[in-house]
Amino acid sequence: MKLAIIGTGYVGLVQGAVFADSGNDVICMDIDEKKISGLKKGIIPIYEPGLEELVKRGTAEGRLRFTTSLKEAVKHAEIIFLCLPTPPSDDGAADLSRVMGVAEQIADLVDDGKILVSKSTVPVGTVDKIKNLMKEKGKEKVDVVSNPEFLKEGAAVQDSTKPDRIVIGTQSKHAAEALTELYAPFVRTGNPILVMDERSAEMTKYAANAFLATKISFMNEMANLCTRSGADIEWVRKGIGSDPRIGQQFLFAGVGYGGSCFPKDVKALVKTALEHDYHFRVLEAVDEVNENQKMILVKKLRRYYKDGLRGKTVTVWGLAFKPNTDDLREAPSLTVIRGLLAEGVRVRAHDPVALNGARAIFGKTVAFFDNNYDALKGADALVIVTEWNEFRRPDYARMKSLMKRPVIFDGRNIYDPKVMRENGFEYYGIGRGSVPEGGGVS
Repeated sequence: MKLAIIGTGYVGLVQGAVFADSGNDVICMDIDEKKISGLKKGIIPIYEPGLEELVKRGTAEGRLRFTTSLKEAVKHAEIIFLCLPTPPSDDGAADLSRVMGVAEQIADLVDDGKILVSKSTVPVGTVDKIKNLMKEKGKEKVDVVSNPEFLKEGAAVQDSTKPDRIVIGTQSKHAAEALTELYAPFVRTGNPILVMDERSAEMTKYAANAFLATKISFMNEMANLCTRSGADIEWVRKGIGSDPRIGQQFLFAGVGYGGSCFPKDVKALVKTALEHDYHFRVLEAVDEVNENQKMILVKKLRRYYKDGLRGKTVTVWGLAFKPNTDDLREAPSLTVIRGLLAEGVRVRAHDPVALNGARAIFGKTVAFFDNNYDALKGADALVIVTEWNEFRRPDYARMKSLMKRPVIFDGRNIYDPKVMRENGFEYYGIGRGSVPEGGGVS
């Protein structure tokens, strides 16, 4: 099939590369001339495992190309995907200006019989707005479809090639058949393609992210209670995660969620509810809990250093909002670092891939290091914010020799408290109470 991808962010670039790799003729369009120029040279603007190989292969084999011309992209394609950002407005609502602005331009260019797919995360009713726009432009025969993405940054290629489900929101038989054919190679193992109405498809995306965010905030609240009661959140997690009604995913306590999806989608769904005269109290609490949780490590440091933090040196391991990405949007590390700087702390930081983005934010107020051990020199404390694999099995003796004081505040619970104590560290996790001797899973 001939496809156009409008927008080359995480969603657009990954989806375009994956579609091209399955044999489709794909053109990716973006107004960012520097980004498109780089992509034509094989320069990938984001860090995403496996993406560079797909882009280079698709480009070399002629199935994937890039342009800054919307007209070229629209005229090329049978199916046009809108993969545009919908950032939060000041009141939390999703900003649809880019989606609607591009849709209006497409309406002047698109031919009857083509399919326009909204893959951006948009509030319920957005597809209807685009349909009305097409009607106003005399393009009633252009099918407008909701096809939300469910990609996890750091695993986006895998999620695109082996999706748990495909959601298609349309009442057009023609569009449903075309998109089902397009996605068929990715669901050969039997994962469902769900065809539903447009509004239900739009709501499905928000509901999925909001529910996962709720699980995270619930576990963080449980962890805070465990800290006060002497229980260990890791045992609680294993205990409840063994229940198939609950499941094991998204039960890890930590310093809160970040990224491009959960924070803005929770706020947007709260706003949508208010627009329909409904208070979504659970999600209002989820958002509040998450914002408070981002400061939990700073609060622990304040309690530990009763004489104050001013003049102390604190090392931060992990800056990206999650491993395997360089994305710093809404990253808990930003809140942690700003909180430490406000206390007069000298901050030293390391991340495997997100240093450049962090430098652009903090400049010289933070000392950045390419090596995680170099960042530890003279530290009064180590704070772990992102659970990169390379942090999980460090050289404890080397760490201890470099630090001024061997104390660790683990915001992701990647270490065993007993092991850390045996190696001479003071260790404080999130919700980690005392673990009985000989404890284990039998």
